[in-house]
Amino acid sequence: MRLLKQFVPVAVVAFGGNAIMGVVQGSPLLTLLFGVAMAALAVFVYARTVRWSEGRTPAEVATQGAAGTVAKGALIGVALFAAVIVSIAVVGGYRIDGLGSPAAAVGLLGVMAAVAVNEELLFRGILFRIVEERVGTWLALVPTSLLFGLSHLLNPHASLWGAIAIAIEAGSMLAAAYAATRTLWVPIGVHFGWNFAVAGIFGAEVSGGGVAQGLLRGVTSGPAALTGGAFGPEASLFAVVAGLLLTVVFMRLARRRGNVVPFRRGADATLAR
Repeated sequence: MRLLKQFVPVAVVAFGGNAIMGVVQGSPLLTLLFGVAMAALAVFVYARTVRWSEGRTPAEVATQGAAGTVAKGALIGVALFAAVIVSIAVVGGYRIDGLGSPAAAVGLLGVMAAVAVNEELLFRGILFRIVEERVGTWLALVPTSLLFGLSHLLNPHASLWGAIAIAIEAGSMLAAAYAATRTLWVPIGVHFGWNFAVAGIFGAEVSGGGVAQGLLRGVTSGPAALTGGAFGPEASLFAVVAGLLLTVVFMRLARRRGNVVPFRRGADATLAR
């Protein structure tokens, strides 16, 4: 019940924001402003619902130091995808076909801010966190990552492999980032930086959702296993390996900090009740 009490209000904000975002996307400035506003509203709603349902102030979205933490996470996300796209380019699967639109890239800042915040609140802040309390960190990684990947099957150019790739490289990596830091600002930053790098910088397709116009016009070609095919570079084996490597780094950090929640005996019985 606690999961539903938190998930539903945040989901309403997310889906409502997405609907309105489609109306203002013709204006990069309005898209930027509205996207940031929707992200802020989602965090506010999340914090209020956690206080109401759990009787605590959610430290995972504490405002102190949030901007700097998001920025650091964003740098990690950009650097990680840059390594992926360079790897694809080295094998001949990606090339730059000219400059894109700086104005469109500005609008993408708002879109990606809303997407990163909404998805991290829903999948890591609510789903992973609450499941982790019941079954421990390691067991919580699998179903929550899988659900995150499967949610991308709703995208226009979705594929089963693309959804699995997202589950492996992003679902596990972002949950591990939360486990390592116990703040949602890090996975939000990584998620935002990765997504913006895909579309806003390198002009590639994001999770099968279509090619957005960014700073560069990117063209991918070649074997789908290396380039990701119609789903985009996130379905590339390079992306899967990069995401797994960062997952290992974050989980090692989580273990070193004592942040890994152990499996509790009787957890299955608790869930059944």
